[in-house]
Amino acid sequence: MKRAIVFLSIILASGLTAVTVYNTLVDAQSWGAEIPTSIQVARDYYKHVDPRYFYLIVGPINQLLILLAIILFWKHSQLRLYFIGSFLLYAAIIILTITYFVPRDIILFTWPIEQHIEDIRAASTEWWQMNWLRTLLGLGGVFLSIKGLDGYYRARFAA
Repeated sequence: MKRAIVFLSIILASGLTAVTVYNTLVDAQSWGAEIPTSIQVARDYYKHVDPRYFYLIVGPINQLLILLAIILFWKHSQLRLYFIGSFLLYAAIIILTITYFVPRDIILFTWPIEQHIEDIRAASTEWWQMNWLRTLLGLGGVFLSIKGLDGYYRARFAA
């Protein structure tokens, strides 16, 4: 059960991280390609579904899973530290998303285009640049979770 929780967290965190890479390399490039036309195309594409829902669902589930891993591995001080590190990096992603990305998403996808072309251009560039930081935080969290899982297996089979 303990291992399954960590594996699920690694899978979800890896998925979230892969999506941020895709967003940076594909979506954000498309949004900023030919503003204002490219923003309108993106708005039309996201008209019926908001990709932020993916993050709003999967991110908190992952946060709960890694918190559960901390609790389940509490007696193992070294493993606990890896999982706490992952938890903190994933929490940083959530904070960064709420405080940095959501305001730019609002500019990109809700503000009137005609009156805010320069604001939209700036938000698009800022979004693209900072998404690399979010990706690195995700990679760091996944790495620490894998190190914790590796430490568990090393200790288990060393005996």
